[in-house]
Amino acid sequence: MAANVVIANAVGRDDKDAVERAVHTSMIMSVIGGVIVTIIGELIAGILLRSLQVPDDVYQLALMYLRIYLLGMPVILLYNFEAAIFRSVGDTQVPLAALAISGVLNVLLNLFFVIVVHMTVNGVAIATVISNIVSSAILYRKLRKSDKYIKVDPKKLKIDSVSFVHIMKIGLPAGIQSAVFAVSNIVIQSAINSLGTVVMAASSAAYNIEIFAYDILNAFSQACTTFVGQNYGAGQIKRCRKTLILSLVEDAIATGTVILLVLFSGKLLLSIFNSDPEVIDIGYTRLIMIFSSYTFTMLYDVMSGYLRGFGISLAPAILTTIGVCGVRICWIQAVFPHSRTFETIMTAYPISLSATAVMIFIALLLYRPSHRLAKKQTDKL
Repeated sequence: MAANVVIANAVGRDDKDAVERAVHTSMIMSVIGGVIVTIIGELIAGILLRSLQVPDDVYQLALMYLRIYLLGMPVILLYNFEAAIFRSVGDTQVPLAALAISGVLNVLLNLFFVIVVHMTVNGVAIATVISNIVSSAILYRKLRKSDKYIKVDPKKLKIDSVSFVHIMKIGLPAGIQSAVFAVSNIVIQSAINSLGTVVMAASSAAYNIEIFAYDILNAFSQACTTFVGQNYGAGQIKRCRKTLILSLVEDAIATGTVILLVLFSGKLLLSIFNSDPEVIDIGYTRLIMIFSSYTFTMLYDVMSGYLRGFGISLAPAILTTIGVCGVRICWIQAVFPHSRTFETIMTAYPISLSATAVMIFIALLLYRPSHRLAKKQTDKL
């Protein structure tokens, strides 16, 4: 996200040298970051799974999958940084095409390793790593042949200190913001696991369905960040405000449509993962409760993306830590022990997200970046 903002801002200023330095810095940072995550992840993989209260009958399989998956983190991060580079210039088609190809390959390799080679979750994990290697390689080749500012030259792959500082200034808080979600989800997942394997299976199946809707929702937040970053760099402050409004409206329409489609066919989709009626009923309950909070998720996501487009990243990160992580942990620790039901756990989502959305909105009113920057432009004139 930070690479997206920094490069988009430089593109808006028409600063080719800054774009070039940020692009090559991002590529190096992604690989180094991926190696660091792999090492740390491998060291604490067992501890993490134990903290999730993963049942003993699936623990070894889960650990095997996680360890193999972590080996692919350098190429996973590389793909994400490469995709951010393309998105910074408004190109979302190339990353989508690369992901589609790797997705099809992933499915085929899953079938090959599990059915033909008779592997278990290790085959699924290996298939995922290979498909991620392919997607990152496709984007790297495209960047090498690009005729735009974002062209990658292997000879120029080095870390530029100015670009590095700018990316870290925006990216570190944004990364913490995403990590906070992961921490809160670990707490939620631990509570879910304590209810048994049926609830685990239902929640997992529902998550794999609901993520389609979230990906659509989050896409508009990323688009908002990109366009605000470009227009901020170009000094087009009015377009920044317009981008926020359009992102919210378009996001509501697109996400609402997907949610209706998922809810309409939800039980059928859940049955693909597990035919147990109890699993399907619990999974559908999750879909309804999660989607009921998506209005707040959309507001929170897009407004955060808007602020990040101006380089304001710390405030959303702090507010997310309080609103998402803080509220969910308190809910699980204080409420769940007295009402140990799946519905009680799921209620943490709308409560935490609504609180976060309100706080981000207040931050937006306090910062008012577009108004403040517009006033600066007027004063200069």
